[in-house]
Amino acid sequence: MSRASCLCGDVTWELDGPYVFMHHCHCSRCRKAHGTPFATYIGAPEDSLRLRGAEHVVTWGAAGSWRSFCERCGSVVPGAPFNGLVFSPAGNFEDDPGERPGDHIFVASKAPWYEIADDLPRFDAYPPGVDATVLPDPPRTAPPPGTLRGSCLCGVVAYVIDGPPLLARNCHCGRCRKARSAAHAANLFAPAEHFRFTRGEDQVASYKVPEADRFSQSFCRICGSPMPTVYPGRGAVVPMGSLDDPPAMTPQCHIFVGSRAPWFEIADALPQHDAYPPT
Repeated sequence: MSRASCLCGDVTWELDGPYVFMHHCHCSRCRKAHGTPFATYIGAPEDSLRLRGAEHVVTWGAAGSWRSFCERCGSVVPGAPFNGLVFSPAGNFEDDPGERPGDHIFVASKAPWYEIADDLPRFDAYPPGVDATVLPDPPRTAPPPGTLRGSCLCGVVAYVIDGPPLLARNCHCGRCRKARSAAHAANLFAPAEHFRFTRGEDQVASYKVPEADRFSQSFCRICGSPMPTVYPGRGAVVPMGSLDDPPAMTPQCHIFVGSRAPWFEIADALPQHDAYPPT
């Protein structure tokens, strides 16, 4: 049995095995829903899920893509069963499920700024044996020169960065893993004066962890997608999975590796720091 919860704790669940189909998904919809380069899910029989706090779960769906999230903090939570299985985002586990990811799926839709460094099998779409419709990636237009655009999964919220970013990092802290419901967060930091919402700012909700000095999660209240958070004096923290355009900067290091998920192995050569990097 594995226990899990959202960032704020309003939604909790337990999942029993036998587990199947633990995979990293690189589809554009998972990137938007989690704000990360990929999402990691683990499947189990649908009757093995015991979820508490269902009254706090919001479900959004369009064009065959359904996503469920906590209305208070935006964490992704298990959604409707698929082919008799329920899939849980692995980033929310509070203990080691004892399983490890077996493959990468939807690699044909991979983020252009992320390179897969491990040797797990890769599939352009669903793995063999899964009979499901493959949804096309949404069309994209070229950005205006010198700008970087982003949006949520439902398209209600959009933003633009019109100046060079400051840095980018992968964060493995427990809060980031629960907030993004993924192996780690990938954040781009931009000067506040170069960031602005272009639509839907009134639909951006925010949840601050009470005991944290600054940690907040911003998300679209309609589809739950993580959205940028602007901190006075620090700038904008942008979930890289929400980007619509390839950034000139890719993640430069891994931070809070001391809190890394036990089921995730870092295979790239980026510098690693147990907590914050040296100043």
